[in-house]
Amino acid sequence: MKVTRALVSVSDKTGIAPFARALERQGVDIISTGGTADLLRKEKIPVREISSFTAFPEVLEGRVKTLHPRVHGGLLYKRGNAKHEAEARECGFEPIDLVVVNLYPFEATIAKPGVTLAEAIENIDIGGPSMIRSAAKNYESVTVVVDPADYDTVLENMRDNNGETTLKLRERLAIKAFIKTSEYDRTIGKFLNKEQASDASFSLSLPLVMRLRYGENPHQSAALYGNFDTHFEKLHGKDLSFNNILDISAATNLIGEFEEPTVAILKHTNPCGVGSDADLRKAWDKAFATDKQAPFGGIIICNRPLAEPLAKAISEIFSEVIIAPDFEAEARSILQKKKNLRLIRLATSAVEVRSAIDMRSVCGGVLVQDADVAEEITRNVVSKRRPTKTELNSMSFGWRVVKHVKSNAIVYARADRTLGIGAGQMSRIDASRIAIWKANEAGLSLKGSAVASDAFFPFPDGLSAAADAGATCAIQPGGSVRDEEVIAAANERNMAMIFTGIRHFRH
Repeated sequence: MKVTRALVSVSDKTGIAPFARALERQGVDIISTGGTADLLRKEKIPVREISSFTAFPEVLEGRVKTLHPRVHGGLLYKRGNAKHEAEARECGFEPIDLVVVNLYPFEATIAKPGVTLAEAIENIDIGGPSMIRSAAKNYESVTVVVDPADYDTVLENMRDNNGETTLKLRERLAIKAFIKTSEYDRTIGKFLNKEQASDASFSLSLPLVMRLRYGENPHQSAALYGNFDTHFEKLHGKDLSFNNILDISAATNLIGEFEEPTVAILKHTNPCGVGSDADLRKAWDKAFATDKQAPFGGIIICNRPLAEPLAKAISEIFSEVIIAPDFEAEARSILQKKKNLRLIRLATSAVEVRSAIDMRSVCGGVLVQDADVAEEITRNVVSKRRPTKTELNSMSFGWRVVKHVKSNAIVYARADRTLGIGAGQMSRIDASRIAIWKANEAGLSLKGSAVASDAFFPFPDGLSAAADAGATCAIQPGGSVRDEEVIAAANERNMAMIFTGIRHFRH
């Protein structure tokens, strides 16, 4: 269909002036609104105001300007349909062949700190989605563009077809338009549902990032959706697998707990060891010393650029993925000698990348919860003896790590490193025993260490086992009916103990 008339109204004005100028050079009559029209006039591009096209003024502070029969009639009437053509002539509908619209920035608005409900509502676009849907419904005759990235494609298509666009392009752009408006409405609904605490249904639409070779196991098909690729850049190695992506996400969430230079090693989303030091190479030594067997085929992450000394140390073991904010040239050269090793650059901060919601599929549905990002804890000392500064630092380190270990979880730690980790056991005392055994296997002393538990100690035996292993302090949520017995056990062993009031179950 030849493009003779275009309606252009955009919030994101990226590239709109060159695009409109190219349309004008092809003889296209351009209709526009508000700020878009002002911009085009400044660029000396002939443009008709929407009010002159509709013969009706913009009213209600611009809330009503394109919601008019001449706009939607010009978009929706079927070209070549005798009845529609006759009605269009009778009503004075001029055909609109191209709609170029992007919407009020609702998502950017609600992302601003302190945004009010009234501000959010004012940034709900009504006319834009209406025009997009009208144009997309009539894609057999009308071209709709909702993404500045498609401007050049449309112009090239018109140049190649004597001012017309092809049906194939119009179909593709219409699908993209409907997806855009559905995502826009979903964002609004999700925000209002949260703000008003209503019982509306939950929905989610995410773009495809990539198809994966398979899922957790070779017989399972899988794909990745969302914006993962804007946060993580693969610099080297094989394609990422389903399990790689799970591990990368878990590693990023863990490293986000630490501001000091830190290295963490993970396997199957569980931390194997974590170490902090101003010298990242020494931080690696601390992390690796926790468990020298489990890291084989694991994930390594650090929160500082990875330099040559650390690269040399890491290259001595087999790893699946290494993640860092950047890789210095010498380090990259060393690590790229392993062709199957994936090097991933974390393009945004670990804190910014973590999701605000956590979703789990269940039989017949989906569970949705806020992500476990609680950072403020109540440091309620419940023991007779108060912890020393060193013990507080050790407890803080252990608490940041235990949050990312599968329940039941126990972590023995010092102020700058993990010493023993027990994960995913049916009994907390078993998790403690495994953590102690791991530390002994690694030749690490637990004397003077802190023990961190992701949930309360249900019985005094877990705490007693920690004291027997050498721990002098404990940090746990509290909340057991036997808290008094557990506190008494701590006092008997002269242990300092803190209740946080927050638990970190990870099922």
